[in-house]
Amino acid sequence: MNKSIYASVLSSKKKGKKLFSVLVDPDKFSPEVIREADKARVDFIFIGGSQVKNGSFHRCVASIQKITNIPLVIFPGSREQVSEKADAILLLSLISGRNPDYLIGEHIQAARQLKRSKLEIIPTGYILIGGGKKISAQAVTRTSPIKSSDKGLAVSTAIAGELLGMKMIYLEAGSGSKTPLSSSLVKEVRKNISCPVIAGGGIDTPEKAQALCKAGADMIVVGNAIEKDHGLIVEIAKAIHSYTI
Repeated sequence: MNKSIYASVLSSKKKGKKLFSVLVDPDKFSPEVIREADKARVDFIFIGGSQVKNGSFHRCVASIQKITNIPLVIFPGSREQVSEKADAILLLSLISGRNPDYLIGEHIQAARQLKRSKLEIIPTGYILIGGGKKISAQAVTRTSPIKSSDKGLAVSTAIAGELLGMKMIYLEAGSGSKTPLSSSLVKEVRKNISCPVIAGGGIDTPEKAQALCKAGADMIVVGNAIEKDHGLIVEIAKAIHSYTI
């Protein structure tokens, strides 16, 4: 790959181009999702999850690599979700929570392996936002999300993440959330930080994706909705890639 994934995200942000990532849960992997992603010219494939069975992560990475050349980015739910067959890994720190395991503990356990690997490592501040339903990430990490109504706390958390050196901020309403991220919350976060903003969770229509683009999200991530309807990939991709500031 000629340009690093993070460099390509920064380049797109500078041009005002919005990015679309498809999130694959290894336990629910369908090759058809990847074929649709190829057809839709999705920018990145994210892979990982909070609860993944032993072995399915590595099998899924190997399978995806055989199907597509779309850059593959690990979205790790634990230190076991590391593979050199991927292109990059989001080194997630759950800055909305206070569980030391997910702030720094899991990172320490994986540090030597990551240091030896050829993966592009992208430090990312991960912020859970209450979406009206308890999500798997919340249960696994034993942390509570920031209430969607508490924009001030969400903004302060994002600012702190950027000041601590996080290269991206990931706002997550949770897989299968009843409601997506509030556009007004995303807009406030965008106004207060300069690094790329990722938005995910509860996005199941092109209109919701485009609303978050308008609010200032630089990348939209969709997972749960496209597991149920593969055709949404092309529709949402068109909405995101056609958006202009």
